[in-house]
Amino acid sequence: MDQVKIGKLISECRKSVNLTQMQLAEKLGITDRAVSKWETGKAMPDTSIMLELCDVLGISVNELLSGEKINMENNNQKNEQLLLDMAKELERKNKTIWSSMWAIMIVSIIALLAGLFIAAFLIPEGVWQLVTILGVCVVFLLPCFYALKLEVSVGAYKCKNCGHEIVPTYTQALNAMHAGTTRYLKCPKCNKRTWCKKVIKK
Repeated sequence: MDQVKIGKLISECRKSVNLTQMQLAEKLGITDRAVSKWETGKAMPDTSIMLELCDVLGISVNELLSGEKINMENNNQKNEQLLLDMAKELERKNKTIWSSMWAIMIVSIIALLAGLFIAAFLIPEGVWQLVTILGVCVVFLLPCFYALKLEVSVGAYKCKNCGHEIVPTYTQALNAMHAGTTRYLKCPKCNKRTWCKKVIKK
């Protein structure tokens, strides 16, 4: 999706219905700054107000997301292209999130090992050494919880028994035994617990 193109369409349609940015913002219950960001291609309208925005501007959601008015002749082709673009965008975002998760985990492990090395060899035995070790472990766990949140937010876990793709809640994933990104989960389809491998594409 071309945000600049979408922004130009919003601007043109807004002007065609004789609305200022402030008036459009008031109709949608948002700020005129948000409308300005849309029209300059710096942001996209939130999905929760897309239908209302399209209704005000007199366009379809397909037209909004493609950034141009669509006639009936090429409507199906535009729909197919739009779905492909959205799928590619989702895949790109998922890969970015996945890479970020692994980067956080690698940096955290390196920091943990460095902290434990310092505590073991550079701090004399006693209370301060114990406090340092506990502190390093706590600091290590915090990014791990965030990395798990990123892991759960993309793709699904494939049931080894029936092949069903499971999307667990954060709590379910946190409480499940795991080996890397493979987690021991209960499948809602076959009701069996198996080691479910992470798959990025849902």
